[in-house]
Amino acid sequence: MVIKEHYSLSEAAEILGKSKETLRRWDRDGKLTALREPISEYRLYKKEEIDSLIKPLFDNIEDETDNSENPIKEFKVLELFAGAGGLAIGLEKAGITCAALNEIDKWACQTLRENRPHWNVLEGDIKNYNFEKFNGKVDIVTGGFPCQAFSYAGKKLGLEDARGTLFYEFARAVQEVNPPICIGENVKGLLSHEKGDTLRGMISILDEIGYNVVPVKVLKAVNYKVPQKRERLIVVGVRKDIDLKYEYPQAYQSIYNLSDALKKGKLYDSDVPKSEGSTYPEHKKAVLDLIPPKGYWRDLPLDLQKEYMGKSFYLGGGKTGMARRIGWDEPSLTLTCSPAQKQTERCHPEETRPFTVREYARIQTFPDEWKFMGSVSQQYKQIGNAVPCNLGKEIGYSIIKFLNAYYLSESKPK
Repeated sequence: MVIKEHYSLSEAAEILGKSKETLRRWDRDGKLTALREPISEYRLYKKEEIDSLIKPLFDNIEDETDNSENPIKEFKVLELFAGAGGLAIGLEKAGITCAALNEIDKWACQTLRENRPHWNVLEGDIKNYNFEKFNGKVDIVTGGFPCQAFSYAGKKLGLEDARGTLFYEFARAVQEVNPPICIGENVKGLLSHEKGDTLRGMISILDEIGYNVVPVKVLKAVNYKVPQKRERLIVVGVRKDIDLKYEYPQAYQSIYNLSDALKKGKLYDSDVPKSEGSTYPEHKKAVLDLIPPKGYWRDLPLDLQKEYMGKSFYLGGGKTGMARRIGWDEPSLTLTCSPAQKQTERCHPEETRPFTVREYARIQTFPDEWKFMGSVSQQYKQIGNAVPCNLGKEIGYSIIKFLNAYYLSESKPK
């Protein structure tokens, strides 16, 4: 096996978790100097120079950051689009009580009921529920609403213009409940969806129903005790009568890797339990057998690269998620809902197979005792769609900090 000595700009950006523009700036500033291909003038990066930058990123050092915050009273949340409970577990670990959860997927609902029989699971289409009974009884409404386009085109979009979308239902629930704070989460791609119009429309609607939106932020799960390079866009709305600033949780310096997820250590007090999992078809297994830990399709012989990649081989770009084997000493790439599909392979470091269900759950920081209901494919889907529990906990602490300040200010004589 030939070890790569140089990486393209796209490959180096993926490995370091930085944008290509950042690497260009580092090149100009001399922080990470690139070589140039003689003909194309494309940037090339030496392996040893990238490695020298990676090491301090992934060395676990003692953290001074501590986001933990104790609630001054019982805070309650209504969670919409709850899935298998990743965010709900995180909020619970932070100290927030779950008043009710709405979810349309029957297997996810079974998972919630199996693990938390006392939770009020509202199964079915959100359109069929009225949430006014929670007005004055919950402090937070959360929801991982799906990203759907609606017509914006520069005008001030109103709630009625978004009818038929799931964001409309999220906003309707917030309006009916009128909590001090609401939090939506979505994929990073929402920032650029419909050239940003979708997000601007959502902010416009929250403004109409009485909420100031905090500047949106993409939180990297790897900065919040999650051994995975997963990013979630967070949209926070604060009710307009509240003159307090919401602050996002601080990032931790320590980075956890795949070894921390699957082996006894700082994250878990035992090795990952055995469980069911998918397998690769023989032709894919034969290819992935040739990939070293932290390697991907470019580590194959040239003829196999062309055969495996097909037309994608000629399209340019790194495509570093294809035929990818994760290394023990790095965080996992973002988990998907189907672990064996092409273009998003997440191969085990030592065995040529996808991660099992319990390995998937660990990478998403679910507790080992959290059971997932349905077929293996349904379980993968529930885990792949979830908010990592540890990220949810850190968001929970930031909510508690905000609500503590709010209720303390309300109790003071005017």
